[in-house]
Amino acid sequence: MTTNGTTITIVGGGLGGLTAAIACAEEGASVVLHEAHRALGGRGRATSGAPYVAHDGAHVFYADGPHYRWLAKRGLVRGLGWPSPLGFSRMRFRVDGRLRFAPPVNVLRAQSRGRLKAPVEEDFHRWASGRWGERTARRLASMISVATYDADTGRLSAAFVWDLFQRVYGPRVPAVRWVKGGWQTVLDRMAERARELGVRIETGSRVDALPTDGPVIVATQLASAARLLGDNDLSWTSGHCALLDIAVRSDRRDRTLVFDLDEGAFHESYTMQDDSTAPRGESLYQLQMPVRRGERHEETHRRLRAFADQVLPGWSDRVTFERTAIAKGRTGALDLPGQTWKDRPAIDRGDGVYLVGDMVAAPGMRGEIAINSALTAARLAVEAATQPRPIRNNR
Repeated sequence: MTTNGTTITIVGGGLGGLTAAIACAEEGASVVLHEAHRALGGRGRATSGAPYVAHDGAHVFYADGPHYRWLAKRGLVRGLGWPSPLGFSRMRFRVDGRLRFAPPVNVLRAQSRGRLKAPVEEDFHRWASGRWGERTARRLASMISVATYDADTGRLSAAFVWDLFQRVYGPRVPAVRWVKGGWQTVLDRMAERARELGVRIETGSRVDALPTDGPVIVATQLASAARLLGDNDLSWTSGHCALLDIAVRSDRRDRTLVFDLDEGAFHESYTMQDDSTAPRGESLYQLQMPVRRGERHEETHRRLRAFADQVLPGWSDRVTFERTAIAKGRTGALDLPGQTWKDRPAIDRGDGVYLVGDMVAAPGMRGEIAINSALTAARLAVEAATQPRPIRNNR
């Protein structure tokens, strides 16, 4: 396919921007990618200080969608890590303040209803309460906070929450995949692939105004895209969560995976499936706790540390690495009642401008949305590059 010498400009070098760059270049397009920071990767970047490899969130892949097939076809997710049987034996569920081997029976009954369809228009709490009672509805919502990063998942669309719940907890074989080295490894491979295809990558290159000619793909956080596009209405609902990364000297009492049915917290071992993320004899974990409405971050972190005390007994006396963070407005799209992914900000903004990210009109959850929207944007941008187009007025 010829693009008549037209260059496609991509703003943002994270997961979505790199996906778009590769997809455009594979079609023979001339591509230049601008990244404001000195390093590519966006929120997929890992800590730079060895020997600990920690990310800004629970960075796993689910191998049950087109995003993963696209990555796998190009060898970008090779080298998987798998949890040991011992790791799974230390998995727990927190219920009424206690760690249990399994969720309550009513939760398991709901979990088995994979073929049940939930309505788009009704909120999840009301819908689930009508079937399994309010207590179980609250527990189900808390269990899936791992995917929403939200303290009030029950207020979201029932269809949205139930689809997520079945993907994460459904009766089929789990589709979760861990790449050794984490998302940073995948991003490094993507950058290498893009350069091999001739993509010109410019880091430390902030774009404050849209280029006036050629298709443009804006692959930034939604707030940054709103400023660049001059669209104050460009927004969507997202999560708000406190994060705690800690490495400790290993102890057999430590839990490797804990789903919290009380407060929506989550605890996961990185080293359970990838021992390269911490030195020998140590274990690296990430814990998350959704921020309640009106709650100060200090209080959320207090609750998070109390959760850590329970799942990693005596961790503060064994800690070798510690990092805290707040994730707000950058945790993927959440759909309220009456909304689906099709109602999110459109990818095609008109006049040869396309929007990519984890809160735009593409299916999937969290980072999957960025990949899926990038593939759509790349297809549209390449098509636009083959057509004569007048010079765009700067916005």
